[in-house]
Amino acid sequence: METTIDCCEGLSSVTSRRSLLLGGAAFAAWAYLPKFARAADGRDPRLVVVILRGALDGLATVAPIGDPDYAGLHGSIALSADGPKAASMLDNFFGLHPAMPELSRMYREKRAAIVHAVASPYRDRSHFDGQDVLESGFGGPGRVQSGWLNRALEALPKGERVVSGLAVGPTTPLVLRGAAPTVAWAPVALPQAADDTAMRLMDLYSQRDPALAKALNAGLQLDKAATGDDMKPRPGTNGAAAMRLVARGAAKLMSADDGPRIAALAFDGWDTHANEGGATGRLAQLLGGLDGALAEFESGLGERWRDTVIVVATEFGRTARINGTAGTDHGTATVALLAGGAVKGGRVISDWPGLRPANLYQGRDLAPTTDLRAVFKGVLHDHLGVSERTLADAVFPDSAPVKAMKGLLG
Repeated sequence: METTIDCCEGLSSVTSRRSLLLGGAAFAAWAYLPKFARAADGRDPRLVVVILRGALDGLATVAPIGDPDYAGLHGSIALSADGPKAASMLDNFFGLHPAMPELSRMYREKRAAIVHAVASPYRDRSHFDGQDVLESGFGGPGRVQSGWLNRALEALPKGERVVSGLAVGPTTPLVLRGAAPTVAWAPVALPQAADDTAMRLMDLYSQRDPALAKALNAGLQLDKAATGDDMKPRPGTNGAAAMRLVARGAAKLMSADDGPRIAALAFDGWDTHANEGGATGRLAQLLGGLDGALAEFESGLGERWRDTVIVVATEFGRTARINGTAGTDHGTATVALLAGGAVKGGRVISDWPGLRPANLYQGRDLAPTTDLRAVFKGVLHDHLGVSERTLADAVFPDSAPVKAMKGLLG
């Protein structure tokens, strides 16, 4: 049963998919959503999955500065321990890109961790197929209609607490599509309905369809909660600033007692084939936006931050050697980022394969040593209480050999 509620579609599970043409409002009625059991230890956890579409350069984001082969391979875009290209050193081997001071702070506060040399089971280099595998949770690409996060949501025990899935964006990411209930909020620059139009619609539905009027009112309140003067794009707003605005709105919704506990959002543009490096290069701008988004979640969630985990993942990495346009091409292993008050941070977790030519995957990429599904499984098991059997059979089908990573949460 698909019960996704998107910004222009109305409430399919209650109103036989009657359309509400009120551009920009996110129609959601939390009262219609199933409720789930409270965590056994009394926690009220939040989980945010951020998908970076385009393939993040993990070697530039969390640079293995201590690897003797790194600087030669990454050439002009390589980071260093000091000087004009200095990274924020995480330990004596890895350094974080200087465009991410907030993540660096979280790491020092032991509220952020990095998993390096990680990859999904996909081993080709097609964005479309790589994203399909990343979000579906299956071992290979195919025509799958549900994502692993939705199946995890569906597996949560029923109870007294609303745990809906929040899809942020104009379309629901595959990772959150499926039978479990989701609501969608699209923070896009669409023409907004005037207040008097909304009131006239409310009056009409109140007389003819009280249930739909209730849903419309809840949706208008949801949109009001997520937006406001601080959410209006300013002139010249770029992609980095947009990431912050998206996170700010999502955090407002997730901080509410009756708001969603699980969210998925996707940021595009990470296909850095050219002009990747430097303080003003493409990657620096993108990472700055992501860093700001993480900070917005931290501040917007308030006291909920302590029970929050944010997982940032991408479909695959990029080549170890830069190309002729100061960028990198499609690769294999990369990094996954974890942030939040529930994270056992201050660590780079990696079975480091090394960057010697003989150690590169197919002679060109950082070799994968950790299955990304192990990271997801570890978070879902320890944070949301999804059983290992359910993870192996339903959430990530046919993945029993991939064991959940232990110790990711504090």
